[in-house]
Amino acid sequence: MDKDEQKKKKKPAWIVATVVLGALGLFFRFMVRGYAYWGYLCFFLAALILAHHFLPASVWRIILGLTCLGFLYFCIVEIPIIRNARTDPDPERPYLIVLGAAVYGDQPSLTLVRRLEGARDYLLKYPESTVIVSGGMGKGETVPEAQAMHDWLIQNGIPEGRILTEPVATSTKENLAYSFALIRSHGDDPNGNVAIVSSAYHLFRAKAMARLQGVEAVGVAAPWGYPMVMLNYFIREAFGVTHLWVFGE
Repeated sequence: MDKDEQKKKKKPAWIVATVVLGALGLFFRFMVRGYAYWGYLCFFLAALILAHHFLPASVWRIILGLTCLGFLYFCIVEIPIIRNARTDPDPERPYLIVLGAAVYGDQPSLTLVRRLEGARDYLLKYPESTVIVSGGMGKGETVPEAQAMHDWLIQNGIPEGRILTEPVATSTKENLAYSFALIRSHGDDPNGNVAIVSSAYHLFRAKAMARLQGVEAVGVAAPWGYPMVMLNYFIREAFGVTHLWVFGE
């Protein structure tokens, strides 16, 4: 076989890249947990390659322009997310709200364990604070998230008398609203008296939601998990913040 025939049989680089990106997209989206947005990114890049090769040049230029605008918007949204991805200065408050995350059966997910570790460290540092664990029972969960959090904190040295349980909420908005109502039922005003512990990428949105409910709160960043997983959630959070800005929740 001469060199010309070998070149004809060799797959063009764009086809190889498309196939590889598609395979990676399937792997990240369906084969592993916590990498879904890496999968979506791979699918999107593969679609751009196909669009570049099969669509008319005028249509491709429009798609490329929209993609650049979308990327610019994404960078703008990520600025406040990243700036708030840390514990605020002087975070001691009478109440600490722990926002729920997935529970597998009756066991906290890794994300939720990280939040609970942040809550435990906070409570040990500020022994006068009361913690509110907030979260209802979702699909695949045999106990409310709040109950799983309550049990974890007790097993890790936090006295039951310092823990209030809110076992109904199914969203961050409800986590905050029901927790604020619980604080008011104890005769206190949540405004200025609340710290929120959550994953670092989630703090900007959580504090913004609290502000929409008339409560100024400080953020407490949970310990980081695996870097690639955290980056996945930072990507996802841009869509969550957009939804907040558009719909207010």
